[in-house]
Amino acid sequence: MSALVRDLDSLVRDLAPLVLAGVLGPVGAGKLFGRGTARQAPRTALARLLRDGGRAALALRVLGAVELLLAAALSAPPLTPLPGVAAALLGAGFLCYLGYARAAAPGSTCGCTARRDAPLTWRAFARAGAVLAGGVAAALAQQPWWTAAGRRPAAALCVLLAAAAALTALSADPDRRWRMPLRRLRLRITGHPLAATGARTAVPVAATVELLERSRAWQSVSRVVRSALLDHWDDGGWRILQFAGVYGGGPAARPVLVLFAVDAGASLDTVREPAVRVSVIDADSGAPVMATA
Repeated sequence: MSALVRDLDSLVRDLAPLVLAGVLGPVGAGKLFGRGTARQAPRTALARLLRDGGRAALALRVLGAVELLLAAALSAPPLTPLPGVAAALLGAGFLCYLGYARAAAPGSTCGCTARRDAPLTWRAFARAGAVLAGGVAAALAQQPWWTAAGRRPAAALCVLLAAAAALTALSADPDRRWRMPLRRLRLRITGHPLAATGARTAVPVAATVELLERSRAWQSVSRVVRSALLDHWDDGGWRILQFAGVYGGGPAARPVLVLFAVDAGASLDTVREPAVRVSVIDADSGAPVMATA
């Protein structure tokens, strides 16, 4: 049994450069080339640290380039510990930055992926810790990943699938990728907590958002909202609009999802004050935090 554990530990170390390259490559490309970087940068804690959204956007793009270079160095020959050491230092830097962000601007987004405007959660710390641990493992690799995978292809495939599953669970976007689809399925079966009777003919989403942002319901909880519209769907004549937010302040602040249910047939042309139902739920557990009609 101990020999099996040692073999598995060795295989994990040897495959760590490939896994880490698969993590850093797409994230770095998103920061460097993504159009959302400039939009998201002013909302990050980095903008507060650098005192300028433009400098924050430039820093994110430079970081993206560094991540891409590290991904290339980790996945290509020759085998050397230097890329792993650099990745470990990058992970440690991420942890320090996230600690600052959590203390100085708990309602901000971390800018980790340059794709979403959601507040940072424990997943951001876990991802940074994974980069740190992956860098250490990559620096300790004894043979190139392609050699290790070629010698034990079945075991290597299992390790890679397990790593992919773990990274998916730590994704910055768990709601859009898997949690919200499951919730939608459940709500379609059991009925949405915000839904009641049907509406008339649906109008464009932009018109619904415009109507919502002029309503008293929006004003009552706007202090909680920290993002633009993240998702929307129609259910039982209501249009459900999802935003990210932060509930509470200081150390007690926690990330939440803010759901508004608006009459799907209402617009500024048909009504001045729409019927709106609001629900605020914990972003991690899904438990209700506050609700108002």
